[in-house]
Amino acid sequence: MFKANLTEFSIRHPKLVLALTVLVTLAFLSPMPGMRTDTNPKNMLPPTSEVRVWNDSVDRTFRLYEDTIVVGVVNEKGALNPDTLRKIRDITAATMQIKGVAARDVSSFTTIDNVTAAADGLRVGPLVNRIPETPEELAALRRTLFENPLFLDRIISRDARTAAIYVPLEKGANGKEVADRIREIVGAQAGGERYYIAGDPVARDTFGAEMFKLMGIFSPIAGMIMFAAIYYMFRNLALAGTMMLVAMAAIIWSMGLLVGLGFPVHIMSSMAPVFLMAIATDSIHIFNEFYFRFRESGDKPRVIRETIAAVSRPVRYTALATAAGFAVLLFMKIVPVKVFGGVVVFGTLALRLLSFSLIPAILTLIPDRALAQASVSEDTATDPVALTLRKIAGVGARRPLATAIAGLALVAVALAGVSRIVVNNNLVGWFKSDADVRVADRVINQALGGTSLGYVVAAAKRPDDMKTPEAMRYLEGLQRHLERLPVVGKTVSVADYVKRINRVLNGDDPRFDAIPDSAETIGQYLFLFSMSAKPADLDNVVDYPFQRANIWVQLKTWDARAMQDVIDAVADYKRRHPSEMEFKPAGIAYFNLVWNNEVLWDMLLGFLLALGAVFAILVVNFRSVKWALLGYVPLLFTVLLIYGVVGFAGKDFDMPISVLSCLSLGMAVDFSIHFISRFRQRLDDAGGAASADAVREALAWTASRPGKGVMRNAVLFAAAFSVMLFAPLTPYVTVGAFIVSMMLLSATLTILYLPALVVLARPWLFGGRAIAGGRTAA
Repeated sequence: MFKANLTEFSIRHPKLVLALTVLVTLAFLSPMPGMRTDTNPKNMLPPTSEVRVWNDSVDRTFRLYEDTIVVGVVNEKGALNPDTLRKIRDITAATMQIKGVAARDVSSFTTIDNVTAAADGLRVGPLVNRIPETPEELAALRRTLFENPLFLDRIISRDARTAAIYVPLEKGANGKEVADRIREIVGAQAGGERYYIAGDPVARDTFGAEMFKLMGIFSPIAGMIMFAAIYYMFRNLALAGTMMLVAMAAIIWSMGLLVGLGFPVHIMSSMAPVFLMAIATDSIHIFNEFYFRFRESGDKPRVIRETIAAVSRPVRYTALATAAGFAVLLFMKIVPVKVFGGVVVFGTLALRLLSFSLIPAILTLIPDRALAQASVSEDTATDPVALTLRKIAGVGARRPLATAIAGLALVAVALAGVSRIVVNNNLVGWFKSDADVRVADRVINQALGGTSLGYVVAAAKRPDDMKTPEAMRYLEGLQRHLERLPVVGKTVSVADYVKRINRVLNGDDPRFDAIPDSAETIGQYLFLFSMSAKPADLDNVVDYPFQRANIWVQLKTWDARAMQDVIDAVADYKRRHPSEMEFKPAGIAYFNLVWNNEVLWDMLLGFLLALGAVFAILVVNFRSVKWALLGYVPLLFTVLLIYGVVGFAGKDFDMPISVLSCLSLGMAVDFSIHFISRFRQRLDDAGGAASADAVREALAWTASRPGKGVMRNAVLFAAAFSVMLFAPLTPYVTVGAFIVSMMLLSATLTILYLPALVVLARPWLFGGRAIAGGRTAA
């Protein structure tokens, strides 16, 4: 009733509807200047989440920095030469002046502490005070570097071609801005060195900047592609403009609501405009049916009413199905995913409101002559697209068993591919292989310990327990065990400092590169070191009650599952070597793992919820469990086939794909709703008989007329997302490829498989009507 009254009001007062739409759009547009962005992966989980609370606690205890940039300096002839060392010195000094850099803790040849013996005990000072010039001085530096495990694989590579500068950032600093300033600094250096800048803040903030730039570019391009495609389909600028106006209004309403409620725009919500642009294409069914009816009648007000009456139910329920697919995201733990779900649900409902108000209003205002000229080609008897769709449906209807068997065979193959899917997230992997961020990460990981950092926190039962030889040797043994993992490039703990001090104070004799036998000696060493070194040196690896120690674990990959390998190795070592100490992971690598697992279980829950919600909508729409099950088939076929390809291609099941697994259910079922609803309408209009001939005739009509709307919808939807295939960021390419494939495949399977299944299941679906229809035909 509301839909009919709204449409009638729009037909009678089209200019008023247009004016109200503009006013509401301007109201939603007003908060947009206050838009904020957020690309920090920590905010994927709420501040109260266990992993964030724990990581913050570890950062405070060990005075750690949340973000660190790694600058790699590569000289193929060797980095240990006066010229390269001077450049490292100058780059370090200039970098320390950048706003947002924690200058006091920048580590390079000229700032990192080196422990040597002095007459009164220990001397702790910068590794390089003066640039060595002579071969003897360079040889001494090389010997110092390669004999000290605190330096090797950290600030110098084993082949001496790569040196590193570690740049910790103050809280709130923008990694991309700092990285850009460092690029300016290294860009001013002459010579044959190559410079690489990597680390989580660089990848994260660069991704954020690229993300919003891409959305600023791709959203208008997607709109232009849709506009061109709609004009090609309907040969009417006003209709093409109507579709774009509906889409843009819904986008502004949704993003305005997001900003107005105080939410920042994250990676997921930044994609909302393209999703809404594509979802708006469902209105194509209104235009599709309107053109067919207008060609037959020419009475525009009556045609508008009849069109809305014919398509309103499937359009309304496809909107509900799409909204349900996105609404399940509201139950997720990943905060930006929840926000994204809410934005698109609101936008989808706004689109449907505009479909039954703004579209009838604009159709009323378009001159009849323009519509008559454009609708001439809408004849199912002569239109090439309609005839092709009729033939595709005819294949399924005439050979239903063969079609069904072929589909089952494809599903069996797809299931084999699905079994190969690996759940993983890798922020650096979200850049293409030739991107600067990816290249820098690869080069530094190959040469040094690694750019991804995790921690293993050891907790003893009592204060001062970490000073005991047993505790130190246990840490040392655990480090050697972890370093056997392919993903681990280097580990550092308080045990390394104790061994180094022991060697230095014993004439630099390699035999004393070991843990002392006395807790008292260890305590004295740590006291001497704390009095001479920078506070952070010791604070980073042990707390002052000496009850907890922190093992730094440098990983050679940002794969989330790499930290799981570390956790498993720690558990394995403790199982083999029982200890009172407890061990717990921490750091950004651990956060990525927890986030990865949260995504997995959230999306599994979301997928199940979406399955139930979409099925319930199908049952309510068709008023039949049987027809709901039938409508599920193209959806499940599509999802399984695409995920089968993902598995065979070796693509990780990451956040973009996992989120799409929920969304796909709501979007891919739309075509089934339109096809089955209009098919059943056709049968009822023809008298309700369900004989074999009547069913085949209705299927052929549905494929050629509403089916043309289905295919138009799929093409427009795919066209909107096709722009993402050209993005430099792989999540956008993934989303684009997934949606394009899903839309085209789902539409094709709807046209082909639903006729086959309807024919096969005719007696079951129609019961007595099928039998009665068959006798009548006879």
